[in-house]
Amino acid sequence: MPSPSSRLDSLDDTRRLQLLIDAIVDYAIYIIDVDGTVRSWNSGAQRLKGYAPQEIIGKSFSSFYTPEDRTNGLPERALSIASREGRFSAEGWRVRKDGSRFWASVIVDAIRDETGELIGFAKVTRDITERQQAHEEILSSERRYRQLIEAVIDYAIFQLDPSGLVTTWNPGAQRIKGYAPSEIIGRHFSAFYTPEDLAAGVPTRALSEAAQQGRFEAEGWRMRKDGTRFWASVVIDRITDEAGSLVGFAKVTRDLTDRKRTEDELQKVQEQLVASRKLEAVGQLSGGIAHDFNNLLMIVLGNIETAERHAVKTQSANLNRALANAKRGAQRASALTSRLLAFSRRQALDPKPINVNNYLNGLQEFLQRTLGERIEIETVGSAGLWQIEADSNHLESAIVNLAINARDAMTEGGKLTLEAANISADEDYCRLNPELAPGQYVAICVTDTGGGMSLDVLQHAFEPFFTTKEPGHGTGLGLSQVYGFVKQSGGHAKIYSEVGLGTTIKMYFPRFSGETRQEAIEPEEIAASELSETILVVEDDEDLRGYISDVLRELNYRVLTARSAQVALTILLQDESKVDLLLTDVVMPGINGRELGRRAQQIRPRLKILYMTGYSRNAVVHQGRLDEGVNLLEKPISQAKLALRVREILDQSH
Repeated sequence: MPSPSSRLDSLDDTRRLQLLIDAIVDYAIYIIDVDGTVRSWNSGAQRLKGYAPQEIIGKSFSSFYTPEDRTNGLPERALSIASREGRFSAEGWRVRKDGSRFWASVIVDAIRDETGELIGFAKVTRDITERQQAHEEILSSERRYRQLIEAVIDYAIFQLDPSGLVTTWNPGAQRIKGYAPSEIIGRHFSAFYTPEDLAAGVPTRALSEAAQQGRFEAEGWRMRKDGTRFWASVVIDRITDEAGSLVGFAKVTRDLTDRKRTEDELQKVQEQLVASRKLEAVGQLSGGIAHDFNNLLMIVLGNIETAERHAVKTQSANLNRALANAKRGAQRASALTSRLLAFSRRQALDPKPINVNNYLNGLQEFLQRTLGERIEIETVGSAGLWQIEADSNHLESAIVNLAINARDAMTEGGKLTLEAANISADEDYCRLNPELAPGQYVAICVTDTGGGMSLDVLQHAFEPFFTTKEPGHGTGLGLSQVYGFVKQSGGHAKIYSEVGLGTTIKMYFPRFSGETRQEAIEPEEIAASELSETILVVEDDEDLRGYISDVLRELNYRVLTARSAQVALTILLQDESKVDLLLTDVVMPGINGRELGRRAQQIRPRLKILYMTGYSRNAVVHQGRLDEGVNLLEKPISQAKLALRVREILDQSH
């Protein structure tokens, strides 16, 4: 039997070529004559297009084209190009026998005889539908990606080449940074950085980190086209090709200015709250110290006054001078304690409605005499200024304190301005100043043209004993006293200052909307004589209780004493015990003085009560004002003040 190779060798070239063409099943290979009629048909053409040889040979190859292509004359144009140029190649939709379509790669080659005359065409067609579908999917994916990028306006999304030049630009980038694509593509991305970052080499470092580590992330200030700044979140990702080589960077930027502003405001509020809590803690400490210190001072002052009366008889100049010096020292300590109470918001205030315009005008002449001729004082009121309700004496003390501080800051002279204006504090302002509730206020502003304060000084200005003055030139309690008074009055105090630009201190007082009360007519003073009234003294400090009792006995009062509220109530429950006045400390262990007063009046409704306090702890003072009907003596109490106040209370009619 002959071998396969010998059988192939016995065939002529034409037959071998036909076998070769028929063996190819992935390509349709056939010949058409000059007018496009199909003259041969291989097995690949039958598989690909669905026609058997007898069904298609002799028919025009235009049968494979879509109706649209036939209408457009594509089959004729393909033969014309192949005839003229020797070859025609294209891709497009073709039609099978069953009417289904496939994407075809088509080559038409001209066939010429030995003389060069065109005798037909060789046509090769391949089904590349899967490749085309994959290509279409890629294109579709790219279109969707491009549409996504183009639709994003809250993010700047663009690409850079390896050197940092901008190569793409989405609408979000244009909205955030202000550049149109034609204005920025081809320019270096460092145009978005601040001069400080450029000097520090931030853009170069960002690209280097992204190239080496694959990503760079940061937040910071960036520049828009118009020169304004915005706080940006920036991500730069490395882009590499299939071989891993760097081909560029993808850059995403988001404008976080609003978030940054909110965070800064929150941080500022937190710092204010920390400062406020610190002042509150110091205030509680100083208030507690003031209570005990006032008791001691009252004993010291009382005994000095007693010693002074006895020293008159000795006619010793040295002794009288020593006692006078001791008394002045004790009085200075008393003033210091009073300022501590003001800072700790534990002083007893007697607020009344105040017309601020009239009040400031009345202060101007006094302040001018106090500050001297080198300080020009201007008072600026406002039309329709609201009234406030405050303790006028403490308000005067606060303004004088601020004026003296201003004078000291204007060493070469200057101008002091007192100004008042209506202020409506909205939610935004109160969010930045959490100690102030929304509402209507009158702002009293004290402004000087002095040297101003540094940021560090501003942060500590309201703290007690903080001072920038030399030793011996101030206690450091002036501003803290002002702060405590304003806060106890339901308001807020704030300092605005810059070095070299002077200082403004604003005191916000709540608007008073009630009716102006008429001042009560004080009863005429009655001279002390031989009296028979009985006073019950309640004080837990033994030395102070003894001193007060001695003073009252010298004033010809009958005195009963109690070391606690429980002992005092026991005395009051005894029917035979006559008591005209209850003189009690406010802060005591167990039942406090205010509760003692309530229980005492339940037992004896007509009993008169006078409270003593060096630190009220809100027992008889609430929201900066005395409780209705409460009579109060603030420690330390001089003998003269005690005698006068006791007599006033005893002479009051029920």
